[in-house]
Amino acid sequence: MKTIGVVGPAGSGKSTVCRILSQKTGVVHIDCDRLAWETYRPGGTGYFRLIDRFGDGILAQDGSVDRQKLGALVFSDPKAKADLEEIVHPLVMEALKGLLALERAKGTKIALVEGALLLSSPHIEHEEFDLFIWLSVPEKERRRRLLASGLDAKTVARRLSAQADLVPPKIPNLITVDGKGPPEEVAKRVFSAIERYFGETLTSS
Repeated sequence: MKTIGVVGPAGSGKSTVCRILSQKTGVVHIDCDRLAWETYRPGGTGYFRLIDRFGDGILAQDGSVDRQKLGALVFSDPKAKADLEEIVHPLVMEALKGLLALERAKGTKIALVEGALLLSSPHIEHEEFDLFIWLSVPEKERRRRLLASGLDAKTVARRLSAQADLVPPKIPNLITVDGKGPPEEVAKRVFSAIERYFGETLTSS
């Protein structure tokens, strides 16, 4: 199985591209944001640690972690953001390794792992990945996409500012792909880049 990290800042189209490609036979999409959210839920592995660090103010009325409240807190405070990542990212990595083992046992050909911070977090084990795809999209276009998704201007500005320093590192197993244009075309570019990198046809559909 090929494990491929799909990376890039907010609004670069990671989720959309992964959803399109996961329709191919033998391809699965693993969203690290969803894995992180699982650690937040009541009873999740990070739930009480988040409350200990950030207080009851991050909770919704039903006792669950309100992701908007938590996001507003950490995106405006670099120390809070670092603390959140120190709590959650090792838990996400643990869950990811378990999922990859299951997919490998099932005979999955390609696991697309979506995560903005896969390459910048010190808690992510890069040796688990065969390749990283960086989706490159100008900030103006990313801003437009995020606003079109329903996020308010203040939230979008905060997210873009928090990831302003997010750039592709110089590592041999990273390919930068142009993420501009219709999602279906971007997905084709991404898959072509993957197959060229490995020098083989990876799926039949």
